[in-house]
Amino acid sequence: MPTNKQRRQAAQRHLQRQLERRAELAKKRRRNLGLLLTALAVIVVVGAALLITGVLGGDDDEKEDQAAGSSTPAATSSAARTTNPDGTVSCDYLPDDSGNPNLKDVGTPPTPEATPTQGTATVRMTTDQGDLTLTLDRAKAPCAAASFVYLTDQGFYDNTPCHRLVTQEQFGLLQCGDPTGTGSGGPSYKYAEEVTQDTTYPRGTIAMAKTQAPNSTGSQFFLCFTDVTLPPQYTVVGTIDEAGLAVLDKVGAGGVQGSDGPGDGTPNIPVTIKDMAVV
Repeated sequence: MPTNKQRRQAAQRHLQRQLERRAELAKKRRRNLGLLLTALAVIVVVGAALLITGVLGGDDDEKEDQAAGSSTPAATSSAARTTNPDGTVSCDYLPDDSGNPNLKDVGTPPTPEATPTQGTATVRMTTDQGDLTLTLDRAKAPCAAASFVYLTDQGFYDNTPCHRLVTQEQFGLLQCGDPTGTGSGGPSYKYAEEVTQDTTYPRGTIAMAKTQAPNSTGSQFFLCFTDVTLPPQYTVVGTIDEAGLAVLDKVGAGGVQGSDGPGDGTPNIPVTIKDMAVV
């Protein structure tokens, strides 16, 4: 028969083993929690990067080196253009030699060596969901405004779909301007971004899409129906009227098919540009 002292010693040893096991389990739980939080942090960072880089590409390279949020330093507002004595600027519309089969050759804007920098151009964007009036700012983005007007006059945007809708927090936008509807189409030329470090993308902004590479702006553009958080790398070419924002709000409320992730994909409410005209 064990003595009382032996029983107390056995009970103490049992209690000590229990405490050690509990401490070990707590240590494992803390370690596993740390690993989980680290993994979640990586997922959040990668997801944000994918969202940003997947939104605003303009050419076929976009799946590999797409636009928004890339680490490419922002261009300056004078990139690839010079100012003439009369106040006009000279714009460089360079051939796109990427070999992208989804490019459409419509020539290049005329007299790029004397592009106006004053006033605005008004473009009526007629869609099957309603009309949007776009006001292009020649002073802020003369090369982009001239290209937008030229492509409009060429019928480049007519009967084309708006292929992408993003309804994420701080990313409410509709992307259009690709005649193929694939997200990889554009004109056969490209040109430099017109941005500054102070460029922002509030609700009502029209901005031009681009790839990660500099000087890769083309025809694709995005229409912001929320304040959009992006690095200053995408040319702000103008603004959208209130009636147009109401159309975008309706399309945004319809959500996306989710082909590219939650809140990012083909609009559930299809949007086709029936006609784009300078008025």
